[in-house]
Amino acid sequence: MFTVSPPFCAPSVWREQLRDHAYALLAPVDVPAWAGAKAEDLAALLPSWDDLAPDAYLKDGGKYRRRRHASYVIEGQRLERVAHRAHWQPVSYNALHGGMERWFEPISPEVEASSAWRALLRAAADAATALRGERTWYVEAHQFRIDTTDGIGRPTPEGAHRDGVDLVLVALLSRVGIKGGETRVFDARGPLGQRFTLTDAWSVMLLDDQRVIHESTPIQPEGDFGWRDTLVLTVRSGGFQDAPAQTEPGA
Repeated sequence: MFTVSPPFCAPSVWREQLRDHAYALLAPVDVPAWAGAKAEDLAALLPSWDDLAPDAYLKDGGKYRRRRHASYVIEGQRLERVAHRAHWQPVSYNALHGGMERWFEPISPEVEASSAWRALLRAAADAATALRGERTWYVEAHQFRIDTTDGIGRPTPEGAHRDGVDLVLVALLSRVGIKGGETRVFDARGPLGQRFTLTDAWSVMLLDDQRVIHESTPIQPEGDFGWRDTLVLTVRSGGFQDAPAQTEPGA
């Protein structure tokens, strides 16, 4: 199957690339230094993707997605895990799964204890600072596995979308026995777009979520079964996205 190679940028110009074009791609060889983590420590995170819980909220009835979730606040040198909370998005950003509280299994303590994990969280916050300036960042972390249990797996069943945040980081962790899974990034206000296929572990994509929309195409097995693992970090200022408070009757 023909694939378009990712247009990786030199590590010295990722800030300019992100500011000027609203996205930047970092090659796996450059990610450890960019994140401030050892390559072997990043690699040690990969087995945790074998222990993700099924996503019980897929409205298309699919069984192809597994995930874990956690939330953090980063302010300067302070990085704090907050109490486990629901993942929520408004319908305006996620027409398929928006408007509902989704309680996913938490990211494991073993992953959170990793220095590489904390380095990735800080690197995502630093990228948001490069875009918007210094502020308190509210970060949600999602471990995803999309597989071909249903014959086809949909990394973004909601289609091309924004997440309602300042910055999105997507890291490819593995592709095993699949075809498809092409990444597409579009100008949110115009016709321009870019498509490419991430194939190598620790390829990292940074997106200015206010200026672009993104999606990944469905995956299919090359043989009997396959999967695609990713890490998604969303970085937002002003607070987490939470369901609107319910007003009590008679209040």
